[in-house]
Amino acid sequence: MPTLIRSLLLGLLVWSAPAFAEARFGFQQVRVPDGGEPPLPVAIWYPTAARPAPVRLETFTQEVATDAPVAGRALPLVIISHGGGGSLADYYDTALALARAGFVVAALIHNGDTHGDESRVLELWRRPAQLHRVVTWLLAGWRDRDRLDPGRVGGYGFSNGGFTMLVAAGGVPDLARIDPYCRAQPGHDLCTALRLAGITSVAALPVPHDPWVREPRLRAVAVAAPGFGFTFTRGGLAGVRIPVALWRGSEDDHQPEPWYDEAVRRALPRPPEYHLVPGATHYDFLAPCSAILMREAKPICTTRRGFDRTIFHARFNAELVVFFRHTLRLTPPSS
Repeated sequence: MPTLIRSLLLGLLVWSAPAFAEARFGFQQVRVPDGGEPPLPVAIWYPTAARPAPVRLETFTQEVATDAPVAGRALPLVIISHGGGGSLADYYDTALALARAGFVVAALIHNGDTHGDESRVLELWRRPAQLHRVVTWLLAGWRDRDRLDPGRVGGYGFSNGGFTMLVAAGGVPDLARIDPYCRAQPGHDLCTALRLAGITSVAALPVPHDPWVREPRLRAVAVAAPGFGFTFTRGGLAGVRIPVALWRGSEDDHQPEPWYDEAVRRALPRPPEYHLVPGATHYDFLAPCSAILMREAKPICTTRRGFDRTIFHARFNAELVVFFRHTLRLTPPSS
């Protein structure tokens, strides 16, 4: 996309991003079968003509029309994968921005790696397999599957969700790199968490044979602050042939460089669309916190002095819309 056209479109999107009032959003919550394990909770946002009402989503309130009819046909799909210990509500503002632009957006809960249940957080191979099942169900089992274009599927992931998207796009990580990493960097958050969990060696994990599930229907992925970035080598990412957009916060001390974002950036076979966000910390990619969340989880809500998460998200969400419109070949509305 020519730089001038991209800049103009982004400017228009940023200008209008906070103003969701003129758009209408449908919203569903479903459960997707996950083999012999508990079903995966999934939230779905989409364009609709129905009148919205306030609906609670965890600690947030959104103006949506619950279970309303989907407006439009041949709609592109974007699936969202949350970070470690996260939730499907963590990116509700991003989901609304994409739905406003004409996308169907589905955010899943990765059972075993969520807020309140991190019992299987290091069984990283479960995440891309779960994502694959959700995409399959949306395209073949969702009641409104005929509204989707199966040839235009994208994905967005943050932190462990970024790792998930890279695997789904064709990446193969090397978990054997975690133990030497933690011997060299014992003070980093990942290594501290492993010690607190009583895990002295990742080599002892029961990794299944051929564990990494690719999602071949993905046409583009966006990742922010990808977790376990150092586990990807050039050979490990050689299979990622679709467009990738990569975001990094300059003040991310949760995932310090050059072991995360920069490791992924160097290893990708083709340069990603790269965004360095000055002043952003790791958790600034989460939706601006509600008052309730600010009280209950202040560490993930606190930003550095001079950084405004709300202003950043208006631009970030607009950049995601532009990226997916371009890579999934979606024509902007002519309004």
